[in-house]
Amino acid sequence: MTQQNTAAARRRFATAAMAGILLYVLVDVVLQFLPPHYSVISDAESNLAVGPFGWIMNLNFLGRTVTTVCALAAINSIGPDTMHRRTGTGLMLAGGLSSAILAFFPTDVENGDGILEVTTVGSVHLYVAASGFLAALAGIWILTRWIRSSHELASAYPAALAFTVIAGAGLASLILTTIMTPELLGLAERICLAGLLGWVLTVCAAIRKLPLRNAPEFTAPEFGAPEMVDGGAGPTRSIH
Repeated sequence: MTQQNTAAARRRFATAAMAGILLYVLVDVVLQFLPPHYSVISDAESNLAVGPFGWIMNLNFLGRTVTTVCALAAINSIGPDTMHRRTGTGLMLAGGLSSAILAFFPTDVENGDGILEVTTVGSVHLYVAASGFLAALAGIWILTRWIRSSHELASAYPAALAFTVIAGAGLASLILTTIMTPELLGLAERICLAGLLGWVLTVCAAIRKLPLRNAPEFTAPEFGAPEMVDGGAGPTRSIH
């Protein structure tokens, strides 16, 4: 595959990831208005997968995994392979795969209020969701450090750092609300998710802006310019 073809594929993966994020958010918003009308403040996002329209949210979870894979494919095409990039993308992949697992293990819901660890399936959902958030957050934190030293993506560093901080604050709030104020659990979870999705959206947008072809390293001499020989000692003339 030529360099231009690789750059074109990179752009397609980045575009697909951005489209996947927008679709994911749109589905979330639509489901909030459908019965059984879970609260965006107190109910976890996973509750949307329980109910008459839960199958739509389960498809959305699977879509988030595909979105993550597309984003990682775009990221892995940038610059040389480094330890930070390998570790960060590996953790992000673990977080993305956990989203797919959630589609097959619905959470426990009682009276539409909160998360309850009652059934084995619900317990699996809870632990997978928690580990997925942790893995994804660790992944974007490491990749943000990588972006800082990346020539191609250096301009995306401030926004990537900001979304990493938002995701970290959301995860810390999620832990606190689980213990102290469960009525705010849904809001804390969505703040964390906004940071994670915002990070991917920002980085993929920066990748899409990269040129499809690198600038040439050498410039052809102008037509009619005299040729230089002997280390540039002076022009030579053709002898006819």
